[in-house]
Amino acid sequence: MSHVVFAPFPPPKSGLGRYRVLSSRAGVHVSPLQLGGMNIGDKWASLGMGAMDKESSLKLLDAYFDLGGNFIDTASNYQDESSEIIIGEWAESRGVRDQVVIATKYSTPYKRSDDTIKIKVNHGGNSVKNLNICVEASLKKLRTTYIDILYVHFWDYSTSVEEVMDGLHHLVAQGKVLYLMLTGIQGMALAPWFVLAGGKLRSDEEERRRRETGENGRTYSNPDWERSPAEVAASRALEEVAKEVGAKSISAVAIAYVMHKAPYVFPIIGGRKIEHLQANVEALEISLSKEQIKRLESVVPFDPGFPHNIFGDGTQYNRFILSSGNFDPRPILEPITPSKA
Repeated sequence: MSHVVFAPFPPPKSGLGRYRVLSSRAGVHVSPLQLGGMNIGDKWASLGMGAMDKESSLKLLDAYFDLGGNFIDTASNYQDESSEIIIGEWAESRGVRDQVVIATKYSTPYKRSDDTIKIKVNHGGNSVKNLNICVEASLKKLRTTYIDILYVHFWDYSTSVEEVMDGLHHLVAQGKVLYLMLTGIQGMALAPWFVLAGGKLRSDEEERRRRETGENGRTYSNPDWERSPAEVAASRALEEVAKEVGAKSISAVAIAYVMHKAPYVFPIIGGRKIEHLQANVEALEISLSKEQIKRLESVVPFDPGFPHNIFGDGTQYNRFILSSGNFDPRPILEPITPSKA
């Protein structure tokens, strides 16, 4: 009987169904790739973000979930609030709210296009007032009683640390928020976004196709949709490595590279097409050698800036410490690599 009750779980449809602990201090298990909600909705089409109507948004969420995905990222302001609304409706209508981990954010003004609110000054920033009204609004839009992960979207340099931390603590104590995180903070990337440079890491062939068909590309962060010389060089290096590892997509190689940098890295994967989602999931099957990683990093010069360019990145003792004695190297946590199972 015990063998039947505790039979092995069926193999996953994709790498999204192989779950990882969020961090050494957060025991919740999540998919290794997050589905980015910035594209879910059609309110930002005029900003160069493309458009996803409700039907296509729901289909993308279904496709991610069907592949085993359980980690969804959004924010109070994404698509002028329609991202949270659609995600909430999807989770409720499918009856999957407790099966997924939803991360949202507060701080960015989210009533930008709401003409019913005349004075909007306290609908943005880090203040405890905005924190509370924003979280209450997110709970309603997401149709839930709790938020799995709440981010401080950015630091406003006006609110005290004490005010922010006290306000966040009260939300956790009330059970409205389970985990707290920060985004837009220098030097940290548990959940890196823009890992595909806004879609500009693509092959020469793909660039030609977009130009010939008029599809072009995303212009949200740059009015020029075509790649810069540095992006062309990076794309060609990724294409070279893709051939070596047998990958179909250079995007998947770029995502795999990011995931090889640290043990707790959960890239946010955006995009509006199901085929792009499926191509990106290939990243979870790719193992890169140290030589390939170094080669990718050598293509475009990178200056980490102060203080890292003087004191190092923590992978080894810096020259100041080494001037005081001899040390055995510290063990460095290895990234989680593709399972052989």
